[in-house]
Amino acid sequence: MTVHPVTIWGEPVLHRRASEVTEFDDELRGLIDDMHATNDAANGVGLAAPQIGVGLRLFVYKYQNDDGVPPRGAVVNPRLTLSKIPGSAPDPEEDEEGCLSFPGESYPLKRADWARVEGFDGEGKPVDFVATGWFARVMQHEYDHLDGKLYVDRLTDRYSRKAKKAAKNHGWGVPGLTWMPGVDPDPFGH
Repeated sequence: MTVHPVTIWGEPVLHRRASEVTEFDDELRGLIDDMHATNDAANGVGLAAPQIGVGLRLFVYKYQNDDGVPPRGAVVNPRLTLSKIPGSAPDPEEDEEGCLSFPGESYPLKRADWARVEGFDGEGKPVDFVATGWFARVMQHEYDHLDGKLYVDRLTDRYSRKAKKAAKNHGWGVPGLTWMPGVDPDPFGH
């Protein structure tokens, strides 16, 4: 297993829709293993393939949940069905979200309370479960990456301005920027 550099906001692969996975083979399973290794080294709860520069519809997760779903897994070619997203303003403490591709920054964002996740595992076997609470947030966050969106693209105006200012201050928004989990300092201080 290989730990890969994590792409940072501005890398083109993060901002376009990823392609469907068409082959369930050893190469795919190796990619999934590498993604788990990278996610573990980054202390993440999820990692989408575009975050390591691979434009495929695939994400991995590592999250203890109360939904009867294994705490570690991969979802290939996922489809999500969501509950309604509350229209209230996000709570700065309860709804704060971060992203390995927008490292070290966190902003509040409202998400749906539950998500039905359908797709396949790395062997091509069907996956179908309902995630609730923070586990649902993780699923929505990773799925967004596959459509070329980062959570900062969904922020309310107030927090969007703060995120854009942070990106400018960090020098993000250009291709070629990465950070290396396990080598570079953990941007979230884990």
